[in-house]
Amino acid sequence: MSQFDYLCVPLSIIIGLAITQILKGFRGLLLSRARLKLYWPSLVWALLLLAVCGQTWWAQYGMRKIPSWTFLGFSVVELQTVILYMLAAIVFPDFFDERGTDLRAHYFAHTRWFFSLFVALILTSLLKEPVLGGHFGDSVNVGFHFFFIALALVTIVFRREWVHKAMSIVAVAVFVVYMMTLFTRLN
Repeated sequence: MSQFDYLCVPLSIIIGLAITQILKGFRGLLLSRARLKLYWPSLVWALLLLAVCGQTWWAQYGMRKIPSWTFLGFSVVELQTVILYMLAAIVFPDFFDERGTDLRAHYFAHTRWFFSLFVALILTSLLKEPVLGGHFGDSVNVGFHFFFIALALVTIVFRREWVHKAMSIVAVAVFVVYMMTLFTRLN
């Protein structure tokens, strides 16, 4: 067993738990549909987070080439997956309220935390490259990271609903381009 094989187990578990959180949220939507006020940007962010979980797991395969791991290197990668889990944990509310659930109210109640964690996720992803490889990654990859940071900061600062709706659509479109540009093949 290589160092990577050993270290990827807890990372994969955390990503699996994040996916479980999101899928539980979709289950909650289905089961409480009679008492639910839908808000489509919440659904978009949840679907995007599912894609980010898949992309994170996919991209981690490239780390198998790292010959020797340090605790700092592992800690940064683990922090990234933990932040991803926290995003997955708050994208949907818990569906235990018998009175009903308002996804719009939940979204705006947690907007600053959600997008602050999103910034932390992107910054941790950026930090991962120099910690693991000694240098920042590909300039295209770094550019996408800075775009996502800017997008998240806009959603933190502006509370207007149209901004949040627009940013959710822009995020999905740019993420699709990001995936098609950098992650179509397993390295």
